Amino acid sequence: MDNNQNKNDRDNKNKRNMSALLTLVLWALVLTIGLQYLNSYLGSPRSSATTHEIMYTELTDLIREGEIEKITLKDGMFTAYPKEGYAYTDEEGKTYTENYTLFTMDVGDPQFYELVDQYDVDFTRPYVPEMPVILELLVGYLLPVLVMVLAFSLLFRFMAKKGGGFGGIGSVGKSNAKVYMEKQTGVTFADVAGQDEAKESLEEIIDFLHNPAKYTAIGAKLPKGALLVGSPGTGKTLLAKAVAGEANVPFFSISGSGFVEMFVGVGASRVRDLFQEAAKVAPCIIFIDEIDAIGKTRDTRFGGNDEREQTLNQLLAEMDGFDPSKGIIVLAATNRPEVLDKALLRPGRFDRRITVDRPNLAGRLKTLQVHTRKIRLAEDVDLNKIAQATAGCVGADLANMVNEAALRAVRHNRRAVNQEDLLVSFEVVIAGSEKKGTVITEQEKRIIAYHEVGHALVAARQKNSQPVTKITIVPHTQGALGYTLNLPEEEKFLMSREDILAEIRTLLAGRSAEEVVCDTQTSGAANDIERATELARNLVARFGMCEEFDMMALGSVNSQYLDGSYSMTCAQETYAAADRAVVQIIRQCHQEAKELLEANRDMLDAVAQYLLKKETITGQEMMAILEGRDPEKAEYFGITPGAAPKSDRDGIEPPARSIHMTSQPVEKPADPADPPTPPASGESPAEDAGETEAK
Repeated sequence: MDNNQNKNDRDNKNKRNMSALLTLVLWALVLTIGLQYLNSYLGSPRSSATTHEIMYTELTDLIREGEIEKITLKDGMFTAYPKEGYAYTDEEGKTYTENYTLFTMDVGDPQFYELVDQYDVDFTRPYVPEMPVILELLVGYLLPVLVMVLAFSLLFRFMAKKGGGFGGIGSVGKSNAKVYMEKQTGVTFADVAGQDEAKESLEEIIDFLHNPAKYTAIGAKLPKGALLVGSPGTGKTLLAKAVAGEANVPFFSISGSGFVEMFVGVGASRVRDLFQEAAKVAPCIIFIDEIDAIGKTRDTRFGGNDEREQTLNQLLAEMDGFDPSKGIIVLAATNRPEVLDKALLRPGRFDRRITVDRPNLAGRLKTLQVHTRKIRLAEDVDLNKIAQATAGCVGADLANMVNEAALRAVRHNRRAVNQEDLLVSFEVVIAGSEKKGTVITEQEKRIIAYHEVGHALVAARQKNSQPVTKITIVPHTQGALGYTLNLPEEEKFLMSREDILAEIRTLLAGRSAEEVVCDTQTSGAANDIERATELARNLVARFGMCEEFDMMALGSVNSQYLDGSYSMTCAQETYAAADRAVVQIIRQCHQEAKELLEANRDMLDAVAQYLLKKETITGQEMMAILEGRDPEKAEYFGITPGAAPKSDRDGIEPPARSIHMTSQPVEKPADPADPPTPPASGESPAEDAGETEAK
């Protein structure tokens, strides 16, 4: 049956090719005939603005009057050239004065030639060599047709490569997926770190493609598809490229938007063409990035048959239609799985859902090791501390951070990246670079300092809050006049009610410090208020931590892997009651933060004065002030403030890590005043002196 199917496919393809060729020949023939007639018309004297047709008798009268200088006969037509200075006026009153000709048809009058001889008019008939009729047809019609067919073929082939076309001609309906063979992507699983579970699932799929007999022997079936789901930057596309590098089978890569075109039906046609091409080279893998562009839930409220729904229906049909034993696997990636059509997600289409989540501490360490393989690192770099400091970052953030650190090292004329470069680059990624040229008044600077120290002090004086890492009052490019960086000491996957309330108190402590110390309120707390309100609303509406509503969910998440936003799905009265509960939580946390700052006013002043002096301090420096220690000796993720990095000391480049330097003890030089040491037994002084000199 497969052979018959292949034969039918070849026959259909040959018929399509023959039909396309005949169409091209027909169009070329029509254009050639049209051009021939156009050329004849343009070459005719009738089309010239400097010629005028006259009657035959009028021409003979002009000859008798002596106004004609020369006459030529060509193709049965007399063309007369009047003498210089003669002005001819036609019946409409238009006058021809110079550089014009008159023409009329040859009526076969035998006395015409006698008239020309009688009045001494130059007469000529240009010689036109006779051409065989067959040769005339070949040159005039067949050759232009062949040239046009060749030109059209080259044009359509060029458009097919570029992905263009006109209507249904060219390659509009063809898939524009990129095809990778074997390891052409340059990425393997060795380049992917921090996603061990996802790699394990994909490695099993690849092994199934390489060794299908091992699985079919027990009765297992090849999964048709796998859906990669995760936040932006977690490495979904990188994993797909790694699959291409490891599979050693053809790998078709296309974006969801690549199926969409301005012409109706193009998306469905491209889906059909993609699976037809994949079936020819099976086993293979098809990767559709951002599948939500065509896989959104079909709207049943208003009906319709739009282009996107046609594309989705065709994709569903193709995934059901191909034989899984051929070894075609569909991989897809999205960060919006909640909008995908249920029919697309069911088993039998996408059998597996692989979550590509944010890496944990061990995953971040492995990711940093991957991205720093080609980076020259100084001796003081500790990737464990960097991984601890970058909690919550995805793989793209870590790659960007390492690259920014390398750029910073070059800007500072260093030949290796040190620990400070990595930490500063992390802050650049999350807050932007410093705006050192911003001019801030002393009053505003004082308010900003107390605002940031308020955040830090309340966080330090609470049990369930995250420790403070850094405090700065230097403006940054992402709009912050200063910020307090809190990073967890350990990985936490759950948040208790006490943790949320402690976070709200920390966020509201900036405004509370302004009120306690400066007796004012500023707009600098706008972002803090937004985040605190969002946490309080989640506590009430999503987490079931409010006594008034018990464990009732008042809202539903819309985009889990993007911004985490959600919409309220409750009655208006319940919504209003939830708002009152949120206001009560905010008010209570605000009051508790103010009381905590008032109770530690002396510490607040001490840390704020130190911050105003240095503009940027670490959390360890703040804790040293609170504990009565010297803040200058505090350590910040392996960096001691004021100490130059090892790669900068004396301008000496640190040795490579793979080189272990050892030294031999050197004897102290002998003092001339001291008596010489007697030689050991069996050894002469002369031999000892010669041996020392040789050394």
